[in-house]
Amino acid sequence: MSANPIALSVVVPAHNERDNVGPLMGEIEAALTPLGIAWEAIFVDDLSRDDTLSVLQGLKASHPRLRVLSHRSQSGQSTAIRSGVKAARGVWIATLDGDGQNDPADIPKLLAQRDAGDPRVKLYAGWRVDRKDSGSKRWASKIANAIRSRLLQDQTPDTGCGIKLFERAVFLDLPYFDHMHRYLPALVKRAGFEVLSVPVNHRPRGAGVSKYNNLQRAWVGLADLRGVAWLIRRSKRTAVDEV
Repeated sequence: MSANPIALSVVVPAHNERDNVGPLMGEIEAALTPLGIAWEAIFVDDLSRDDTLSVLQGLKASHPRLRVLSHRSQSGQSTAIRSGVKAARGVWIATLDGDGQNDPADIPKLLAQRDAGDPRVKLYAGWRVDRKDSGSKRWASKIANAIRSRLLQDQTPDTGCGIKLFERAVFLDLPYFDHMHRYLPALVKRAGFEVLSVPVNHRPRGAGVSKYNNLQRAWVGLADLRGVAWLIRRSKRTAVDEV
């Protein structure tokens, strides 16, 4: 085992974000270096059609903590996150969206909440209290959050925020399916742990375009919501004693 184990792995899924990944990596480094902890950043390119992968490979020379993974087929955000978490060497994982709308400066805030918080909390979920998206996207998200919260009872105001902090082992023990990243609070609570929402900064997209529209989100979300509700109804948990 390394004498200086990785304390935190930052996982960033990216698809067609060639103008955002460089500035984002610089911000991650600026946010985490002063903490004095061992960390790594893992960017997962989900078969971008632009030169995102080449840009990331070029960044490695000036950012030695950067690791780059590349999907052989486009597989979506949840799979990209899972690929990064599986490859990570950190005990804890922080995630950020590749579009730069999440602020890496919030990662130390999540870490501070973890260090001062209840050890039963295994997911610290970002809460975009002042979203910088279009009005239609904010309203669609508000409606979706209300429906999801009523059905799943996850007590989480913003499950779609990309910045999160969670324990790697807990994440890898969750059931995997496409779009699971939108249901992490409900899945973590289903596993018997607690979730805490933390207000975080949110920024306008600096470059590129959104990968989803409201109709796509709603259509996929209905099927996922039913599936997660079924998982919760069918779950069983019990304490285990070694005798």
